[in-house]
Amino acid sequence: MAKVNPNFKNVSERYFSAEALKRAKPFIDENPGIEIVKLGIGDTSEPLVPAVIAGLREGVEKLSKRETYRGYGDEQGDTRLRKAISEWYGKRNIGIEPEEVFVSDGAKSDCGNILSLFSGASLIAISDPVYPAYRDSALITGRNIMYMECSEKNGFIPAIPKEKVDVLILCSPNNPTGAVATHAQLKSFVDYARKNKSIIIFDAAYSEYINGPTMPKSIYEIEGAKQCAIEIQSFSKSAGFTGVRLGWSIVPKSLIAEDGTEGVLNQYWNRRQMTMFNGASNIVQEGGMAVLSPLGQKQTHQQVAYYMENARIIREALESVGFNVFGGVNAPYIWLKCPEGTSSWELFDEFLTKAHVITTPGVAFGNSGEGYMRISAFGHREDIEKAVRSIRENFGTIAK
Repeated sequence: MAKVNPNFKNVSERYFSAEALKRAKPFIDENPGIEIVKLGIGDTSEPLVPAVIAGLREGVEKLSKRETYRGYGDEQGDTRLRKAISEWYGKRNIGIEPEEVFVSDGAKSDCGNILSLFSGASLIAISDPVYPAYRDSALITGRNIMYMECSEKNGFIPAIPKEKVDVLILCSPNNPTGAVATHAQLKSFVDYARKNKSIIIFDAAYSEYINGPTMPKSIYEIEGAKQCAIEIQSFSKSAGFTGVRLGWSIVPKSLIAEDGTEGVLNQYWNRRQMTMFNGASNIVQEGGMAVLSPLGQKQTHQQVAYYMENARIIREALESVGFNVFGGVNAPYIWLKCPEGTSSWELFDEFLTKAHVITTPGVAFGNSGEGYMRISAFGHREDIEKAVRSIRENFGTIAK
């Protein structure tokens, strides 16, 4: 008799974004004439830049001609794209071989699948609050989890575990708090991982939003990280590929698990992809190569700057009415502290009913997210301006 995986009972019935929309639906249905601005989900809104559109069109054209048509590609990714990603790291003085690059259909897929490299008995450390995909994928696969404190008192950078853990999942810039780890902070994690023969899974999906020149955009800027860290990257937030789907993971050949040798994890991830993945879309990979071209980099960086200007506008508006806010400087998320005595769902309801703005309650990201709320800067400028006008008009002055 087939039995259901009981671990699904350990995760909420709905993903956090669906739960927020469900909560907002009654108000929206009862007030059909009210225009709602959605700043809850971290979904890009601006059109793909011209250089990327040209790349995608080239990919389509290649499929229309016998001499350039191609079916299955390499499961690891188009050789040209892997080389381009390697060169992209090289421009940042990071040596990554093309054979260490594995192209995927997005960072979220890799975040969920990468744990298959490690024993089911592994102890997984994640921050709290946390991007729910890390927590839920670990729970669904029956992993043991321990939470690293990630609070206002430590700048929302997770505290290094006092005990030995097998795998640490880190995200910088952090989702949901918008905090960015310094070189010294990341070095502490790398030192811990090497001492304890642990592996770091480093989600760098928002790295292009980092403005500070001294702040690491890659875990591999830290000496020794290639021996203990996997980096997951994405075109979703840096180039607007949230619906197009393209990302990659770096699994260095020098990466060593506690009971393994150099090259084993690279070999196993390669084998996993060949078994369970037929490679990213040929068309989309042409778009990815266009992103990494000089013109594509120029245009996508301008788009990132657009979203960061949105973040500035939101942040300043919230501060002007007295909210205590974090993030929004090196990340497209603002992490807002709820007024004393107000829960994150209560503040969600207030923003919805007073300002007609949908946000994400902090508790959706874990118990330590209670008392906070995340606001996304992804949106059209006119919608952002409309939202902040409504916030200024309807919230008055908030007592912190």
